[in-house]
Amino acid sequence: MSDGTKVAIVTGAGTGVGRAAALALLNAGYAVGLAGRTLATLQETAALSGAGERALPIPTDVADPAAVSALFAATVERFGRLDVVFNNAGLSSPPVEMDELTVEQWRAVVDVNLTGVFLCTREAFRIMRTQDPQGGRIINNGSISAHVPRPYSAPYTSTKHAITGLTRSTSLDGRKYNIACSQIDIGNAETPMTERMSEGVPQADGSIRTEPKMDVAHVGDAVVHIASLPLDANVQFMTIMATAMPYIGRG
Repeated sequence: MSDGTKVAIVTGAGTGVGRAAALALLNAGYAVGLAGRTLATLQETAALSGAGERALPIPTDVADPAAVSALFAATVERFGRLDVVFNNAGLSSPPVEMDELTVEQWRAVVDVNLTGVFLCTREAFRIMRTQDPQGGRIINNGSISAHVPRPYSAPYTSTKHAITGLTRSTSLDGRKYNIACSQIDIGNAETPMTERMSEGVPQADGSIRTEPKMDVAHVGDAVVHIASLPLDANVQFMTIMATAMPYIGRG
């Protein structure tokens, strides 16, 4: 946008963490390309923001290279540049024993959680490297699972560990182009995905326990904080979580 408005893309913007981050960025004055599989939920996010033309819903399957290219092209065509990408879209697999997972279930998670992030990063890198002023910021949702697994989460945990490697590589390769890359690891934000934690979820010792959650708005605020830093400063890794969740300690 010619008025100096910063421009962002948020994937998975129709629900949960993605919606919270998109709303926080829109409320902070950003123009945001809202990406997700379902147009109706993206339109709901746009309406909730009250941001008018600064919110651009774009139905996108992040595992589809053509769809990702179209997302970035439409955002830049509408707003003129790209300053921030929040790679948030994610998928999990059924909580079953590892030998019961199908190859198709494994690949579905890898396609969205890892390949999808790479595809979005590649498009962002291409734009940010060549635009004027050069540079921008990429923020990856790594999740607590980038550090430790939950039971029955091999595909999800594997992809989130891989995101850490992609974050580091993007940070290194982007350095000479003024492209910063961060990873935000989120634990037990209150979203539809974490509703089951109020009823009890499997623990490392085999028990089923309820877990505390935090307001997802805190995640949105954290994304805005990282996004708003000047490009000569970076939050390389951030963990934001419900204080009392069973993460620190012996499982």
